[in-house]
Amino acid sequence: MGDAFKALSDPTRRKILELLQDKPLNAGEIADYFQITKPSISHHLAILKNSGLIMDERQGQNIVYSIDMTVFQDMMKWFLNFVDKGDDSK
Repeated sequence: MGDAFKALSDPTRRKILELLQDKPLNAGEIADYFQITKPSISHHLAILKNSGLIMDERQGQNIVYSIDMTVFQDMMKWFLNFVDKGDDSK
């Protein structure tokens, strides 16, 4: 889960996740939203994928990226548990 928090610390990666909320996109479609190089986008996508926040699937000649909700659910469970424990100390 530490990799996921590290991945979320970057505003570009957070924006990529926001884009993927609407629909799966390929790297070129994602790159169209940014003023950075395609290799930089690929680097951000690799970090998101390695952290488990997104997954990829080959569709013909394209690799399409989508959000993997499993890690988000684990993070939310941890966060809510953390908040609940904080409330008990009052």
